[in-house]
Amino acid sequence: MTTRYRVEYALKTHRRDQFIEWIKGLLAVPFVLHSQPTGVFETRSHTVEQMAELAHRRYAEIMLDVERMIDDHIAHQQVGLQGQSKLKLLVPSIGTFFTRLPLADAFRYQDRKRFISSRRFVPPSFNDIRLILNTAQLMGVTATGPLDLATFDGDVTLYDDGKSLEPSNPVIEKILYLMSHDTKIGIVTAAGYTEAERYYGRLHGLLEAVKASTVLTPAQKQNLIVMGGESNFLFTYNASSPLLLSHLPRRQWILPSMSTWTQPTITQLLDVAESSLRECVTNLSLSATILRKERAVGIIPSIPGAKFPRESLEETVLVVQKKLEMSEVGRQLPFCAFNGGNDVFVDIGDKSWGVLVCQEYFGRGGEGGKEGGNEGEKEGGPIRGERTLHVGDQFLSAGSNDFKARVVGTTAWIASPAETCELLDELAVMIGGEGGKGDGKGDDGGLERDLLRRVDGLFEKHPMPAA
Repeated sequence: MTTRYRVEYALKTHRRDQFIEWIKGLLAVPFVLHSQPTGVFETRSHTVEQMAELAHRRYAEIMLDVERMIDDHIAHQQVGLQGQSKLKLLVPSIGTFFTRLPLADAFRYQDRKRFISSRRFVPPSFNDIRLILNTAQLMGVTATGPLDLATFDGDVTLYDDGKSLEPSNPVIEKILYLMSHDTKIGIVTAAGYTEAERYYGRLHGLLEAVKASTVLTPAQKQNLIVMGGESNFLFTYNASSPLLLSHLPRRQWILPSMSTWTQPTITQLLDVAESSLRECVTNLSLSATILRKERAVGIIPSIPGAKFPRESLEETVLVVQKKLEMSEVGRQLPFCAFNGGNDVFVDIGDKSWGVLVCQEYFGRGGEGGKEGGNEGEKEGGPIRGERTLHVGDQFLSAGSNDFKARVVGTTAWIASPAETCELLDELAVMIGGEGGKGDGKGDDGGLERDLLRRVDGLFEKHPMPAA
């Protein structure tokens, strides 16, 4: 009963990514046709080897076909006809692609790590495809030029849920490596604090590491900002501040389109959201406390240590989101209703706006702009989407606050801080060659060299346009 329930629950639309599920369905066919589950009873080892070789070839062919369909979709995008691409007809929810996705090369790389083709009982999974897409996105970003901006979610992406970025966290040195290569860093988090002390408490390991770094130049150290409350509070790195952060008044960084977010409208939207939350608390008998902030409202457990049922959290998100979408104020003001794991919050704006602010802030120089920067900076305009990477853990279509970042730049979907570290290791190899992770040596079976070879091949097949 439990298994059937979980299967049926997972099939609900709000818990699925249609593009990944579509690819998963394509790969299921060669798995069924070519897997050899009887090999577990046989002594002939070559049977499994032959199966793996055949499955690998068929999987790679399918990924290449999907890659070509994405290329076709991009060609339609460039002339404003993305709605007429074959991929859009097959996967109606598909959005914008900012770079090519070399899926065949990414599959071959991940297959060497995860042995997808060698499995006889477990077909290519959601996580397999998610990680293949991540690798393909890194390849696509680095093949178009330098990575100008990397933005990160906080909880579950950089550190465990509800924890802080401690000095011992291995992700810190990887972020410093990106900064040393002039990549701007934005921490775009739902945590909405108006004072620097709270952000220092969550990010002190990274902030202190930037301050103590002898590798980063003073200008590179300024290439770190914190965007809180999705898109509402901006803090910049400041080495002279006791908390290493300075609050930047909103009038100095808001986008022109954000100037229409008036306080009466904000109050009205939060009132509707709060009313909907109270209704859910009553209907679902939740032991919850309503928490109202300057630009957010949400529910948290009223009993310390208590956990809300997952279904109740998602029901609350969907109810609140639908009520706001149907309200007049919800059509006037962008908002984000999301499930935080053990709370539900509604924020003004969303992470697409947060990433846009980071693109604009650094693109126009910010405090971290440098002379003779990349093309996007030379022009004085915002950093472009194809040179932006947002890393986060919440990309499902409802109740997930990283989802909307897909409309302003490239993204990578991770499931844990450990995955973030692995992702940044791959990125470091692509950016800096085998020296990207120190000396480039290790017992990895040549995976780093394989990754480099594939990225080099992309540069040859798709050279960067002349400046």
